[in-house]
Amino acid sequence: MTVEPGIRVGQDSAAPISDASVIERSWDEPEAFAVLFDRHADPVHRYAARRLGTEVAEDLMAETFTTAFQQRFRYDTRLPDARPWLFGIATNLIGRHRRAEARRLKAIGRLPSAAPAAGSEDPVADRVAAKVSAQAVRGELALAMARLPARHRDVLLLVAWADLGYEEVARALEVPVGTVRSRLHRARRKLRDALGGSDPTAFRDESEESDDE
Repeated sequence: MTVEPGIRVGQDSAAPISDASVIERSWDEPEAFAVLFDRHADPVHRYAARRLGTEVAEDLMAETFTTAFQQRFRYDTRLPDARPWLFGIATNLIGRHRRAEARRLKAIGRLPSAAPAAGSEDPVADRVAAKVSAQAVRGELALAMARLPARHRDVLLLVAWADLGYEEVARALEVPVGTVRSRLHRARRKLRDALGGSDPTAFRDESEESDDE
């Protein structure tokens, strides 16, 4: 996309204008939408790649922004940050690939890993053993994630991989915040059960209210 340089700066400020302002300007100047692509294409691509692999990610990222461009007149410009909207579109598109995502997770879970060396005093060997152990946990985590209901996995990965807060995930998926908390709580509980009590997903420390869906 070709970017219009002047749109990055407000008339009276050196700070970049908000996503909402970019989208609103694109209503009359479609080329202005390129700024939104420049800001958020890489994070959307990384999110898609982690869920579906690099081969699918490029096309899915492009489709996300094509869909966003087509739907830009419906965007609520009271919301300055468009990330939840974009990740919501990407997640909906990922929904067409549920089986492929589950197969990918199961394939990661089946990757062989050697047993770590025991009682080694060699720092290099210890680092290798730690890496092997981490790979084993990653495989178990992938299998556990493959078993999650899709709606729970979406919430889990929007928090963990898209770095969205609870309210942002709620906007992305168009569900109440209580539903986000409930699904995340249940997903984390299932992962902990599958991994023997450990939780390697490194989520932000927010309260885990288990509201009913």
